[in-house]
Amino acid sequence: MPLHLNLPALRGGLLALLAAALFGVSTPLVQKLGQGLGPFTTAALLYAGAAVIGALLRQKVEKEARVLRSDLPRLLAVALFGAVIGPVALAWGLQRTSGTGASLMLTLEALFTAVLAWRLYGETMDRRVWAAMLLLLAGGVLLILDQGLASGGAWVGLLAVLAATAAWGTDNTLSRALAERDPGQVVLAKAALGTAATTALAALTGEPLPTLGTASGLMAIGATGYGLSLRFYLLAQRAFGAARTGSVFAFAPFIGAALAFALGDRSAGWGMAVGGLLMLAGVALHLAESHEHEHEHEALEHEHAHTHDDGHHDHAHHPMPVGSHSHPHRHEPRRHAHPHAPDVHHTHRH
Repeated sequence: MPLHLNLPALRGGLLALLAAALFGVSTPLVQKLGQGLGPFTTAALLYAGAAVIGALLRQKVEKEARVLRSDLPRLLAVALFGAVIGPVALAWGLQRTSGTGASLMLTLEALFTAVLAWRLYGETMDRRVWAAMLLLLAGGVLLILDQGLASGGAWVGLLAVLAATAAWGTDNTLSRALAERDPGQVVLAKAALGTAATTALAALTGEPLPTLGTASGLMAIGATGYGLSLRFYLLAQRAFGAARTGSVFAFAPFIGAALAFALGDRSAGWGMAVGGLLMLAGVALHLAESHEHEHEHEALEHEHAHTHDDGHHDHAHHPMPVGSHSHPHRHEPRRHAHPHAPDVHHTHRH
């Protein structure tokens, strides 16, 4: 049996960790470069960089499923929450609190994502997943309390970052239905819509123009911390489900807080070390997850990138393609047992 059937959580968990690392590093850097800029301008530059990455990473039609016209309403909602409200609230909050505090508050994004995925998609939340969530949440609370005690009352900025986490949690849940589309196309569409909206708002509110160096720096951060990170996040959702991806992604705040500390932010104390250890334990629980039972697949017709060695795609090709490819295909009903995660083929109830 292939390795990915034995450990279905491993690939999704590692992709989510990579997305977390890229996004976590971006937060203190945005605070450094965004000084003196308005929140709309900052958000526009970040997602302009993400749009460039999305355009460069688009795949051929035979490799990934295309974004469809019927996806437009969901893309508009994803762009509103994820590329307008989220980054604007974060940029505004970063000007009013420390980079460490803002990074740590982002932990709560996982909670919003997991609860919404559980309620809206019925994703399985067994005791191991709930334990991982509680460890991540406990670590986040300790980190936030530590920052709150040391910040001298910078709660307004932290509340703005909290609003950003709620917006991104909604974005993460809505984007789950787009995870089977070409992630490059999804990143491009979301980023382009967000950039257009925030650029218009920046012009309407008369925000100051950035220098060339600042604009280039923020676009570079957006390309990696928002563009590449979103691509890996979507791939993790494809393999791992929205709740688990959001939960592992909760390690991003600790990465951001560590970088903020390295850049000279000394606002955090003992809580960072304890909270970070709790978060590490939560991530480890997810990566070690193995969920197996007998389950039934109903007949299904859809299109997405797939291979023929995963136990679910046994349709014929003449000739058989090598590696991952995409085309409309049909799954016949079947019942079997194997370890699995809540991906597109495993949305059954428990």
